[in-house]
Amino acid sequence: MEPGKSSRDRLQFSAAAHFQKLEANVTEMINRGRHNLLGVMISAVDYEFATAQILDRAKTRRPLALSALAVHGVMTGVLDLRQRYRLNSLDLLVPDGQPVRWALNLVHRTHLPDRVYGPTLMLETCRAAEREELGIYLYGSQRSTIDRLQDRLRRLFPQLQITGSSPSRFRKLTPGEGKKVVDEVRASGAAITFIGLGCPRQETFAYELTRSLSMPALCVGAAFDFHAGTLPQAPSWMQTCGLEWAFRLAHEPRRLWRLHLLLNPVFLAMTFLQALRLLTLKPGSAERPRGHDLPG
Repeated sequence: MEPGKSSRDRLQFSAAAHFQKLEANVTEMINRGRHNLLGVMISAVDYEFATAQILDRAKTRRPLALSALAVHGVMTGVLDLRQRYRLNSLDLLVPDGQPVRWALNLVHRTHLPDRVYGPTLMLETCRAAEREELGIYLYGSQRSTIDRLQDRLRRLFPQLQITGSSPSRFRKLTPGEGKKVVDEVRASGAAITFIGLGCPRQETFAYELTRSLSMPALCVGAAFDFHAGTLPQAPSWMQTCGLEWAFRLAHEPRRLWRLHLLLNPVFLAMTFLQALRLLTLKPGSAERPRGHDLPG
């Protein structure tokens, strides 16, 4: 990219490259199965496969719970047995971060050529939804961010049907409030829901409500803020080198320093131990959550 390009320009350029790949070779998709990475079952797939699954479920109004997991997301399943159960109950956990993709390739020899980055997957899904005339719903973040996000998506995809949106309450929802959310999303006529609550809240939300929504629910994390322009995006070279965490840490040190400086080394160490067959965390050792726990 040329010097001086904005973060949104970089993200749009990156997404455009994937769009061109889709158009040039629509028949090739990668699906190399689900693999145990530190007790969390990550799917070794590419953008094309993930998007095809989303569209298939959206057209037939069937549920699909998907989350794009970076290191932090994987580590929530390592450290919390109930969260491990929730994660492994979702239909697709795709490698959002380069370190997660590298770990899959190291431990399971998946030879995955690229990650499935949540913000790019969101754009690809929106483009496909526009083409197929499928409505989308936006859930999470703040109202001001959602408004900017909708403006951005409408500029990128003029015919995209954004049938509704709702900001986060930033607290746990009661069972009645959870039912109301489901009713509002379904009544909107949407075929796909994007969830931007942040990890691990969004995965818990998807675990609790996706079956009731009867449509694909995609946990895309910071994609709302990136596309709305409320958070800067790392340069493409930093993303390629797996250094996006350092860029985000530099911009949000107070919020992220514990997350990256403590969890990243633990993830690396445990991954190497698993690769050497000195450590195995079993997905089946997860603990099924009890009671009502619905972040909103």
